[in-house]
Amino acid sequence: MPNAIVCPSGLAGEVRGLKGKEGKLLADRAAAKAGSTFEKLLSGCWLTTTEPGIYEVADGAPLDWSKVLVADRFYALLQIRGLTFGDDYAFSVQCQNGGCRERFEWELSLKDLPMRPLSDEAKAAFKAGNRFEAHLPRDGRKVWFRLMTGADEVRAAAALKAGRDGMLLTALALRIVEIEGVADKEKRAFLDEMEMADATALLDQFDDADGGVETTIEVECPHCMGVQEVELPFERGFFLPRAKERTRG
Repeated sequence: MPNAIVCPSGLAGEVRGLKGKEGKLLADRAAAKAGSTFEKLLSGCWLTTTEPGIYEVADGAPLDWSKVLVADRFYALLQIRGLTFGDDYAFSVQCQNGGCRERFEWELSLKDLPMRPLSDEAKAAFKAGNRFEAHLPRDGRKVWFRLMTGADEVRAAAALKAGRDGMLLTALALRIVEIEGVADKEKRAFLDEMEMADATALLDQFDDADGGVETTIEVECPHCMGVQEVELPFERGFFLPRAKERTRG
């Protein structure tokens, strides 16, 4: 049954749940390695675009998911998963308390995850060239960055697989367009020497501009009763929950 959704940027359309052909795709290791799995899932399950929002879509043409913001892609995938298996999502967590470290099960409804719409300012900046301004807290140096699209997500996965940089440097290098007073050829060296406090402050500014679904949640360990923040895991079992249940058993 098709379902109408509105993504964080205002992109609106109808989606359906997964079918057997998407199930085959989830088991396709070659597609996973190439980073094309989610692209194909979205293309198959997105039925029609009713409002393109910030994207340019010709009449009758399919949406180019490589140019769609990660925030919109992720939101659409959540809706597709909910249509297929329901909104309840159970997963395993290891307690972060050094005196406990027990594993436990946690369950939530995906509908309870807050969604932050893309601001009007961010929409305008994206349409004007996807260029946003941030500042380093220590010296006030300007840094210009971009919101990530599907194509950037694939490049990030390839960079991490190649092992050229860690996740932090990869996230910064892919998103930063220009650094005030730093030549393009010197950008990587500048990032290598950047203070961690500056790096995390930049990522916070990136997050503020991104919009999307909040995936940092609080859980309570039933063994030590400690409350902790964890990042919601999105592994293979997210789209194949029955397989995950068999693994638990």
